[in-house]
Amino acid sequence: MNTPLKYSAFLGILLLLFLAYNTFLYTDEYAYGTIRLSKQAQQGETLWLQNNCNSCHQLYGLGGYLGPDLTNEYSRINNDKLLKALFNSGIKAMPKFNFTETECTNLIQFLNEVDKTGYYPNSKAEVHANGWVTLKYKRHGHEK
Repeated sequence: MNTPLKYSAFLGILLLLFLAYNTFLYTDEYAYGTIRLSKQAQQGETLWLQNNCNSCHQLYGLGGYLGPDLTNEYSRINNDKLLKALFNSGIKAMPKFNFTETECTNLIQFLNEVDKTGYYPNSKAEVHANGWVTLKYKRHGHEK
């Protein structure tokens, strides 16, 4: 067997192993537990996605970096009227949105339910020798 063919076969095997490993890793429901959003929060999430909020903001550190991480912003601000005003008036680089009262309420409910799932950054996370991390959750309904 010539050398280029050996390298191609070796790379092909590595690629298959990589794909199998990632399929197993990222489709394992056990790691995620059962997280359910209320109907109102689902509508808020749809609003979040339609307005591309994650291009500027993060949830659990994932998303854009122009605005702040909003994982625990609901409990930090703890004022629905202020949140509604922020959504529709905009601040600095955040554009003004013309959300209805219902849309604002749905978006606030989404942020409220995200806030209840855990802490970010999770300073009380426990890192195990095998590489897995046990996170500290706010309520036990999201743990397995």
